[in-house]
Amino acid sequence: MATSDVGGDKYRSYLSPEELKTTQWRDGPPNYDVVNKFFEEGRTKVWPAGSLEEYVQNLVKTFEMELVHKANPDEYKTVDPKKFVLGVNGKKYFTLEEIGKIGGGYNVFLQTSLPPQLRFYDPDEETYESSQTAFKQVFPRGFALEVVQVYSGPPVIAYKYRHWGYMEGSYKEYPATGELIEMFGIAIYELNEESKLVKVEFFHDRGELLAGLIKAKPSDKSTGIAAPSGCPFMA
Repeated sequence: MATSDVGGDKYRSYLSPEELKTTQWRDGPPNYDVVNKFFEEGRTKVWPAGSLEEYVQNLVKTFEMELVHKANPDEYKTVDPKKFVLGVNGKKYFTLEEIGKIGGGYNVFLQTSLPPQLRFYDPDEETYESSQTAFKQVFPRGFALEVVQVYSGPPVIAYKYRHWGYMEGSYKEYPATGELIEMFGIAIYELNEESKLVKVEFFHDRGELLAGLIKAKPSDKSTGIAAPSGCPFMA
């Protein structure tokens, strides 16, 4: 996958100045300048230009950009919108329409079979707006993504990925720790003959992300007194 036209994002396609103007965005055109800088400072791999690894990484970043920020699934250019499905940890698969209804983004990747009373983050209760607000506060420089290994190329791509960020903002009643939070996983992308995604599967432990958010002792916002530790939580 080539990068965008001149003036676009160097790691994501379809973000040229013209596309930024004409695309229907959920919350305005995205700007990745801050997270791109953070990515370049913290990545563990620098893939050669034109390599399979660079292609996969750009595809992954572009797909996630479309999934999170584009309001109209018919404007997705990385997927076949009529056939596309996405699953997490071998469980239920979602169509683009269903992804939109549950709030996309974090609500898709943090799906869980835990009962509601044990959910520290409940994707059934969060909206697109609330999830984006919460994690932008936690990771003001972004939750960066890199591809660390590619096991197979198209039409079935298998790769290992790393997400990371520093908890520089609070999450709910839990204060910022400033610590590095990392999340590793494996993904499988299936492409059709037009190099459009038709099926995506992610395999990861959501606890790698969520456990890092509750390490510091929570405080009672109404009184400023530290709340009791030992909050029941399973990720």
